[in-house]
Amino acid sequence: MAERRQTRNQIRGPHSALTDFLASNNISAAQIHQNHQRRLRESELQSSVERQGNSPDDGGEYEPVGESAEDRKKRKRKEAVALAKIKQSKEFARRKSRRTGGPSDSDDEIAREMMHERSQPLPGQLENCETCGKRFTVTPYSKAGPQGGLLCAKCSKALTDDEKKPKANRRGARSGRRQNQSNLLDGLTQQGALSLAEMCTKKVADNINDIEEFGDLPSQLLHRLSQILCKRRVLTPKTLNLFLRPDFDSIDIYDAARLETHDFEKIFALMPNLSNVNIRFAGQLKNKVIEYMLGRDLKVKRLQLDAANLVSDSYWQQLFQKLGPQLEVLKLSNLDFSLDDETIEVMCRYCTTLQRLKLRQCWKAGNRSLQAISDLTSLEHLSLNYVQEVETEILLGTISKTSPRLRTLSLEGFFNADDRLLEIIHDNCRALTKLRFSDNAVCTDRGFVNLFTGWANPPLEILDLSSTRDVDNTNPDGPKDATGLASQGLLALMNHSGSKLQKLNIASCRHVSHLAFEEIFSAGTTYPNLKELDVSFHTVVDDYVVGRIFQCCPKLQKLVAFACFNLRDAQVPAGVALIGGLNAQDPIVLQGDY
Repeated sequence: MAERRQTRNQIRGPHSALTDFLASNNISAAQIHQNHQRRLRESELQSSVERQGNSPDDGGEYEPVGESAEDRKKRKRKEAVALAKIKQSKEFARRKSRRTGGPSDSDDEIAREMMHERSQPLPGQLENCETCGKRFTVTPYSKAGPQGGLLCAKCSKALTDDEKKPKANRRGARSGRRQNQSNLLDGLTQQGALSLAEMCTKKVADNINDIEEFGDLPSQLLHRLSQILCKRRVLTPKTLNLFLRPDFDSIDIYDAARLETHDFEKIFALMPNLSNVNIRFAGQLKNKVIEYMLGRDLKVKRLQLDAANLVSDSYWQQLFQKLGPQLEVLKLSNLDFSLDDETIEVMCRYCTTLQRLKLRQCWKAGNRSLQAISDLTSLEHLSLNYVQEVETEILLGTISKTSPRLRTLSLEGFFNADDRLLEIIHDNCRALTKLRFSDNAVCTDRGFVNLFTGWANPPLEILDLSSTRDVDNTNPDGPKDATGLASQGLLALMNHSGSKLQKLNIASCRHVSHLAFEEIFSAGTTYPNLKELDVSFHTVVDDYVVGRIFQCCPKLQKLVAFACFNLRDAQVPAGVALIGGLNAQDPIVLQGDY
């Protein structure tokens, strides 16, 4: 009991965990206070030493008021020790090596400068802000200013905000990967800087919403601006007003999807001298607009409308009756609601001076309309892409009547056309510069050989025979007698037109052999004018064939090679856009200089 009472008598009150921890480690609060006071005295002593070194009137000696001789010796001894430590540091050596070595660059001055920079008031002391001069209490979070002093809370926050601001890009403008890939798909390979006109045009397009008018900008630059804005899908009723110039006779809008009906009326109201109208994706072009056109007595000679599905057949017929005698060019595409056989017959009856006709993806057109086209006696350019399946005999009759006068012929999607069509082209065409015959699985390789062998037509400049092949998935190598353009047909083609060809598309003509490519692009053979070539889905095309293509085509600018799985490490000449290939996303190895 006595021991228990003695233990109870030793209890002085509750103990916290911190108190127990300090006691177990022999840490005394009184000792902490004494150490803090000592550091404050040392800081004041160091500050007095710095003031002594910076005073211009005391000759380098500073005597604090009331300082005894013994205190002065202690102060100088501590200062000497501090300076000696600084002189032994790496920072002192770096600073000394950067100095010019002048008479004012002594070791003591460098050391004193570093000691001054290191002397900062301790937390709890008062100090003047380096920036604003305001008196404030120093805390552990006080920031140092540009000159080595301390900053108050307000100036510290301002300095932190300035440091968070993004730094200016000093590397200049760079074209991103996405833009490079977009240019590549367009067949553009940048060689040096853009022209001044192109740079200014793109800058205008970037700030199109801040522009009030274009002034006297020439028509070719307006056309280029229209292309850029339509590609970016930013042509709106507001920006449309910039292109409406009463003195111009041409309007080209490649994406009118964001225009309303009254915007189309505004075009014909503000541009009375229009002779060339090219409006695509015209979804809101309605009967009301056609009626307004007919009341304006326009002199339109070239008309191209795309996706104008809200115009009925009756208004199309009125348009042809009113403007037909003066139309020279007519291009209509992507019409699934109107433009039936009867309407096209009315067109052929009234548009007697048509020189160029293009009907693409017009869903209601069929055999009657195809037969009516054969009555157009002034046609020089014909482009047809029907959705409905038409009779082969009617197609042969139409091409037989129109082909002797044609300079360009484009036939897409006529799947049932046979070798007789190629024979008619061979026998009747004498002035073609462009031929497109694609998406066919009936014509044979022998038919293409006969077309190009002994053909009296001059060499073609543009040729598209894509997707003319056998489509039997159970027999990927094709029948014994090749269907579509194959090796012999391609050889005959290049022998006839290779010297003048500028664009050639043989994509998906999958029955051309590797040996045929080697023979066509053999050493010593040159195709001096070929600029664009599409060999997509030719699995036999490899690095060797592509290398031979580059050697034989000195003016080649664009080579399309999608799904050519043997094309891996092609050495692409500078200035050539290689699109596709197995490693299309990897950096392309270039050879030669720009």
